[in-house]
Amino acid sequence: MTLPNPDAESEEGEEELDYRFTLANERTFLAWMRTSLGLLAGGVAVHTLVQTFRMAGFRRAISLSCLVLAVVVAIGAYAHWRRVGVAMRRGSPLPDTVLVPILSAGIAVVSLLACVAVLLR
Repeated sequence: MTLPNPDAESEEGEEELDYRFTLANERTFLAWMRTSLGLLAGGVAVHTLVQTFRMAGFRRAISLSCLVLAVVVAIGAYAHWRRVGVAMRRGSPLPDTVLVPILSAGIAVVSLLACVAVLLR
């Protein structure tokens, strides 16, 4: 294992990264993408397999919430992966992500909708 060479900077002030950091960034990206695919599958499954609830629109709301959250997480994961890669090459602090609060709030909304739908069934 070799550590990055600080003299190996490009003309844009970016240095060559240790491959472990690059691979860790990719693993994080892939974890976000797995989450997005799970939400996508959940949204399609709710729309396709769940019987209609007594109150109209709950099934559609749950399904659309999952699908919208899947799109947001997929796009946010790519943007975060790019920002982290650039920050690592420039040697600057890693950027924070907004995906964690968005995903937490989204899952909470989906869970509340599902709870209400089941209780009112």
